[in-house]
Amino acid sequence: MSSADAPPAGVAPRRSDRSPWNWLLIVPIVVPLIVPLYNKIEPTLFGWPTFYWLQLAFVVLGVLTTSIVYRMTRRSPGEQQAARDAIARGRTGQGGERRP
Repeated sequence: MSSADAPPAGVAPRRSDRSPWNWLLIVPIVVPLIVPLYNKIEPTLFGWPTFYWLQLAFVVLGVLTTSIVYRMTRRSPGEQQAARDAIARGRTGQGGERRP
């Protein structure tokens, strides 16, 4: 980030949620919609038909993709501190009195 793009002092950095990593969240939505993946009884896993154990695998897929997207799109520690500082300054009014 260049100095021209940096927010002025006292202002929280602008948050953009338009990360390409967000596209990964489509995977756990679309994959369970592909019915031929689980429209069968064989192979079984510990005696469970494909439909049941694959549904559990879809839950794990959703958790993994969500955690990956969260970790890749969270703010850096510097941006987090700048946001906290801006919020703290917003809670105090002119002259240092505290606003509700």
